[in-house]
Amino acid sequence: MQGPTTTRLTGWRQKGHEVIFEADTKAGKAFDVLLIVSIFLSVAAVLLDSVAEVRAEHGTLLRAAEWFFTLLFTCEYLLRLVSVERPGHYARSFFGLVDLLAILPTYLSVLVPGAQALLVIRTLRILRVFRVLKLATYVRESEQLMRAMAASRRKIAVFLFVVASMAVILGSIMYLVEGPEHGFTSIPRGIYWAIVTLTTVGYGDISPETPVGQTIAACIMVLGYGIIAVPTGIVTAELARGALAEPVSGPACPACGATGHDAAASFCKLCGTRL
Repeated sequence: MQGPTTTRLTGWRQKGHEVIFEADTKAGKAFDVLLIVSIFLSVAAVLLDSVAEVRAEHGTLLRAAEWFFTLLFTCEYLLRLVSVERPGHYARSFFGLVDLLAILPTYLSVLVPGAQALLVIRTLRILRVFRVLKLATYVRESEQLMRAMAASRRKIAVFLFVVASMAVILGSIMYLVEGPEHGFTSIPRGIYWAIVTLTTVGYGDISPETPVGQTIAACIMVLGYGIIAVPTGIVTAELARGALAEPVSGPACPACGATGHDAAASFCKLCGTRL
């Protein structure tokens, strides 16, 4: 049986890993701070470009800034891939996918005009600030929340199926009770109204006008408050189970770049590389 992999990074790749993935050194912290500032500036450029008046006056400058930051982040993404022993693991990780999605919209905008608006996904990259500021507790809490949501997915899926079934039944009933003359022109239209009412959104574009319909609507409104509490309770229960999870350490895996390992961990929890 083959044992856990040990790191084989040497030379400039090892140095690159220390600068890009670690924030314990002066160079590493400076790199991450510069990266976060660049992310803020790039997102600001995208937001300003969506304002017609600003785009008309500074459109060329904003477009140039967008391409500058995209090329900068592309180089950074490629450096991250070559600075880990297993680039495939990093590319499939959460931050690896976010890094990729942060640069794709600009290139897609060449074929699909307006796709650059999706660049706001770069704001997710600011999550790295937790590592830069050594806020390991926040990293642990975020991972605990993700684990709780993952553990709750089957229960929530069943809950959503029940809610969808209720919406179909209630929408059909309201279609029969109110009819087209009161805005319920079809069963799908009734289902739409039931979903809006169950979720307590209440747009008001359709409303029952008969006494029977209003009585049913009142019951659905009260039911909506109970429905909102169910998924919250499911996730809260899972959070309580994971409240005593082990604290995490700061170092990133030299092979795949993963972070958030247990404090006493000797090997990466994803790829098995010695930490």
